[in-house]
Amino acid sequence: MPRSGPVNDTNIADLKVAILLGTFNGQPHLSDQLDSFVTQTLNNWSVWASDDGSTDQTMDILEKYQSTWGKSRLTIRRGPQQGFAANFLSLVCDPNIDADYYAFSDQDDIWEADKLSAALTRLEQIPKETPALYCGRTLLVDENNNKIGFSKTLCKPPCFSNALLQNIAGGNTMVFNKAARDIMLATGKNLKIVSHDWWAYLLVSGCGGVVLYDPTPYIRYRQHARNFVGTNKGVSASLTRLHKIFHGRYREWLNTNLAALASIKDRLTLENKSTLESFSLARKKPLIIRTFAIFSSGVHRQTIFGNSGVFVASLLNKI
Repeated sequence: MPRSGPVNDTNIADLKVAILLGTFNGQPHLSDQLDSFVTQTLNNWSVWASDDGSTDQTMDILEKYQSTWGKSRLTIRRGPQQGFAANFLSLVCDPNIDADYYAFSDQDDIWEADKLSAALTRLEQIPKETPALYCGRTLLVDENNNKIGFSKTLCKPPCFSNALLQNIAGGNTMVFNKAARDIMLATGKNLKIVSHDWWAYLLVSGCGGVVLYDPTPYIRYRQHARNFVGTNKGVSASLTRLHKIFHGRYREWLNTNLAALASIKDRLTLENKSTLESFSLARKKPLIIRTFAIFSSGVHRQTIFGNSGVFVASLLNKI
């Protein structure tokens, strides 16, 4: 558990933040996101933008900002063009990107001015050698940046046994320290994973790190038709999740994550390694004992409704 009071004596204004920006056909809203970086109360940041094969004006926009900010402020590179997760992994696993803290950024959101300062203030309470991941709630806005609501808040503390079944926050809210980044770097960019943010949650919680969830939103999370994930809130989102469960998509996601975790299980704490093994074995058991074994392993989602879905899915062998 993090100690109370200051742990690190460094002034947060002196800390260097690498913003890892993934882009793909982001022309409509990219400028808003880039402009929101400039409004940050903390100014010691640099942007590393990886474009994954845009066919619109995204590259032109990035190059325009680079000509204004300078190449030391904004680095532009070509992504692997293997999907958004691989694009973000290519950034976080690049040893040439060196900073005190790292922040994932999507291309179509808007950061509030104190987004970075809020994250670093919390993260600086954690000893530097401890992997630490900050994430949080979001303010939901429509295509035109009009407020439409908030994302869900957590019901239970972040932990590995929760991470095995769900991600708790979007990558667009995540900021993490060098110790957390070093774990991601060591596991490599070539692992097949579901998403970079879920993988970050799994790794940091699984390897004995600290996951800090902030209920105060510092991101204006734009909801539109081009969102790959979108908000997890509401009846529609719940029905979408059920559809994925009962059509096998959720089981595929779990298979992917478990295969990735199996390749780095020696980095997990003993307790979390035991949880991983128990859950993996429980999924293979016969119907009569499968559901009991899954919940006995300690895994859980954040809500009663979510755990009810896990119960039904386990009966149908969809988990």
